[in-house]
Amino acid sequence: MREFDLVVFDWDGTLMDSTGHIVEAIQQACRELDLPVPDRETASHVIGLRLDSALLRACPKVGSDRLPALVDAFRRHYQTNLDQVTLFEGTREILLAIRGSGVFVAIATGSSRAGLDRALAAAGIAELFDATRTVDECHSKPHPDMLLQLTARFGVESGRTLMVGDTSHDLLMAGNARCHGVGISHGAHAGEQLQHGQPLIIVHSLTELGAWLLPRLA
Repeated sequence: MREFDLVVFDWDGTLMDSTGHIVEAIQQACRELDLPVPDRETASHVIGLRLDSALLRACPKVGSDRLPALVDAFRRHYQTNLDQVTLFEGTREILLAIRGSGVFVAIATGSSRAGLDRALAAAGIAELFDATRTVDECHSKPHPDMLLQLTARFGVESGRTLMVGDTSHDLLMAGNARCHGVGISHGAHAGEQLQHGQPLIIVHSLTELGAWLLPRLA
């Protein structure tokens, strides 16, 4: 018997292999403004949050007066070589398989609307999602707003909704929305951090996710 009617994916670090690119952009932006440069663990931990909040956490000494300049610097560095960032192996295949089971597929991301739309168009997979939500329309993770909007959009109960993400922010959002969560360890947060969100399971690739999930959609 099918367990889920809606599967929601995070974007960066979950479907798009962009963690390293984001970390480097944060570090380069801090160097440009002569600010303390966060290490990889610190920079990767904030991925998934609203950009201004993420940068303030990664570099608390920036102060509110210089935060807009840091945001602008990050965006410029992020756009550099962005065409070299690719989807994780198996992304298209698992999305097609989930859709083939008759389940709704959506995205809930800390990216901006413009950024997500550009990325989806470049990847050529926009048509594989029934809906998307970004921080431009919703509260930032781990607030449950994104998932609450999506479950309402499709008339799906929270208990029959699954959130797949690479950060504890994704999984805590799932818990706050009373949805289920699965962690995937190939992105920003390590398995130990993902455990804080109490996922049903932690997988290490989209192929492994498919092996676990698809029988539950039959």
